[in-house]
Amino acid sequence: MKNEFPLLDRLVGPDDLKTMGGEELHQLADELRQGLIKTISRVGGHFAPNLGVVELTVALYKAFNLPQDKMIWDVGHQCYPHKMLTGRWDRLATIKQYGGISGFLRRDESPYDQWGAGHASTSLSAALGFAVARDLRKTDERVVAVIGDGALTGGMALEAMLNIGAQKSDLIVVLNDNTMSIAENVGAMATYLAKLRLSPLYQRVERKVKNSLHKDGLLYKTAAGAKHAATHFTAPANTGLFFEELGFQYIGPIDGHDLDFLVAVFEHAKMLKGPILLHVLTTKGKGYASAEADQRTFHAVTPFSVEDGKMEKKVTGVTYTQAFTETLNEMAASDEKIVAITAAMPDGTGLAKFAEKYPDRYFDVGIAEQHAVTFAGGLAAEGFTPVCAIYSTFLQRAYDQIVHDICLQNLPVVFALDRGGLVGDDGATHHGVFDIAYLRHIPNLLMLSPKDTLELRAMVRWALSYKRGPVALRYPRGSGEVISETPAVIEVGKSETLMRGSDLAILAYGPIASVALEAARELRAEHGIEAEVINARWVRPLDGAMILRVARTTRRILTLEDGVVHGGFGSAVLEFLAANSVTDVEVRTLGIPDHFVEHGPVPVLRGLCGMDKAGVLAAAADLLDRPEIAPRTPGEAAVAAGRV
Repeated sequence: MKNEFPLLDRLVGPDDLKTMGGEELHQLADELRQGLIKTISRVGGHFAPNLGVVELTVALYKAFNLPQDKMIWDVGHQCYPHKMLTGRWDRLATIKQYGGISGFLRRDESPYDQWGAGHASTSLSAALGFAVARDLRKTDERVVAVIGDGALTGGMALEAMLNIGAQKSDLIVVLNDNTMSIAENVGAMATYLAKLRLSPLYQRVERKVKNSLHKDGLLYKTAAGAKHAATHFTAPANTGLFFEELGFQYIGPIDGHDLDFLVAVFEHAKMLKGPILLHVLTTKGKGYASAEADQRTFHAVTPFSVEDGKMEKKVTGVTYTQAFTETLNEMAASDEKIVAITAAMPDGTGLAKFAEKYPDRYFDVGIAEQHAVTFAGGLAAEGFTPVCAIYSTFLQRAYDQIVHDICLQNLPVVFALDRGGLVGDDGATHHGVFDIAYLRHIPNLLMLSPKDTLELRAMVRWALSYKRGPVALRYPRGSGEVISETPAVIEVGKSETLMRGSDLAILAYGPIASVALEAARELRAEHGIEAEVINARWVRPLDGAMILRVARTTRRILTLEDGVVHGGFGSAVLEFLAANSVTDVEVRTLGIPDHFVEHGPVPVLRGLCGMDKAGVLAAAADLLDRPEIAPRTPGEAAVAAGRV
C-alpha cells in the first residue's frame, strides 16, 4: 500500500525541515493539509483556522530554529500544523480526546509548546517577556509571536504593542490576517487592516519585494541593507503607519500561502533589529472548499464527510443556549430597552439569532470582555437592559469591571454565563468552573442557575424584568433532560424541593440536579434510604430557611455543584451554617477538586471528580455510615462502567 504521507510519517521535528528544498517543502505543506482534512474529519476539532496557516507554519519552522528560538502562538485555534511538525502527527487523531493531546498549546505537553494558550490576545505580552528574559541573559535566540487579526481586538494585545514599541527589544510579530476571529472581525482595527489588504499598491509592491528578495538569492548582504529594503519595498507611503507609530517596522501585506516567498521574508526578517511586524494574509479554511465557503461553520467541527462537508450532529434536544436565545428574543419583541452584547462569540452564545431580529440592539465588541462589561454598564446607567452573553471562562477576564463598574454602582446588567461547568473536550482553558467562586461574594450581584432548559427560560424572563441591580445567570454547554414540565416560579432566594426525605438532604446547584435525583432514586429503590433533593436555584442569596430546615430534619447535608468546591456553592452553605451556629450537622461538598481538569467527555470528567451518581452514592455512604451503598470509589466505578 502506497504511503499517503511519506514526509510527515518520517518527520521527527522542525530540524528535519532544514534539509528540505523547495519541492519537498511544498509536498510537506500538501501532506499537512491533507492530513488535517483526513484526521479532523474523523475526530473533529478546530479546522478552518488550521488549514489557513499550513504554509505559514512550514515557512516559520524552515526559517527559525526551534526550540532554541521561541515561537509564541496566540489562542491555539491554529496550532495543529505546529503540533504535526513537532512530533505529534502520529497522535493527531487523539486531539481533544480523553487521554490524547490537547486541542490547545500546553507547556507540559511538548518542549515546542513554549507558551500555553487557550484564550486570545496573550502572545504579545508573553513574547515580550521571553525577549526581555533573553536580553537580561545576554543570549541571542529569536522570539516570534504569531497572533491572529481577531486577537488584536483584545485590549491586552494593544497594551502589549505599546510596551513592545517602547521597550525596543528584538521581537518579530507575525500578524496572521484572515479577516476572521470565529465570526467576522469587528472594530476599527479590522477596518484598518482591510484598508491595507485592499491597497491598490499591494500587487505592485509584492512583485517589487519578490524581485528584491530573490536578487542573487539575497535581500542585501548587511543588516542595514535588509532593514532599508524591507521597509522601502514592502511598505508604500502611509501603509502600516499605525504600527510604525507604535514603534514597529512594518512589512506587508504578504501572501501567506506563497511558501517560498514567506521563507525568504522570514530569513531576512531575522537580520533586522528592534520590533518587527510582518503582516501576512491567509485564507481561513484554505484548501477545503466547504471550509473556505463557510468559515464560521467550519471554524470548529464535529466529524464530517470529506466529500460533502456534512457534519455529525452530537447534541439532541433543545440546548441551554437555544433556550436562552429564544427567550431573550421573545422578551426583546415587547421591550425595546433590551440590548445584547457579545465578545466575538455571536454563534457560540446564540446571539447571532438576536442580531438577525434586532440588528440595531446587537453589539459585537470583539475579543474585549473588559470593554463589553463596562460598555454594558454605560447602557444600564442610561436606562437600558443590557445582556452580556459571555462564556464563563472568558468572563474571568473582566473581573475588575464586574466589581468596580457594575456591582459597585448596582447597575442592572444581566450576565448570561454560557458554558458554566465542565465543557468537555476543550479542556482546562475552557471549563467554566470558577464563576460561582469568583462572583458569589460580590455585593449587589444576584446569582442563579436552572435545573433544566425549561427553568432557564423562566429565569431569563425574571432576570430581564429585574431592574434593581446586576444578575448572573449560569448555564452549561449542550442540552439536558427536562426534570419538570411545570413552569417554574422564580422568587429571589427561593429553592425548589424535588424529592422529600428525612435521612439526608442533597442540595444541588444548577443542571447537575439531575445527577442528585438519579442517585436519590437509587438510594430509595435499592437501599430504602429517603433522601431529600433540593434544586437550590440560588447561590446568592441562598435559601437560608431551606438550609436550616433540612439541617434540623436530616442532620446530614450533601452539596453538589458543577464548579470548584473551594469558594463555591458548598462553601456558601458551610458559611451559612457556621454564621447561624449550626454545629450538629454533617456536611459533604462535591464539585471540582483543587486541580485543573483535563479534556474529555463530561461524564468521564464528572466521574473522575467524584460528582457523578457514583460519587454522590459514595458521599451518601460516608454520611450515613453505610459502606454497602457504594463499595467502589467514584474513580473505580468510572473504570468499571467503561468510561475511562
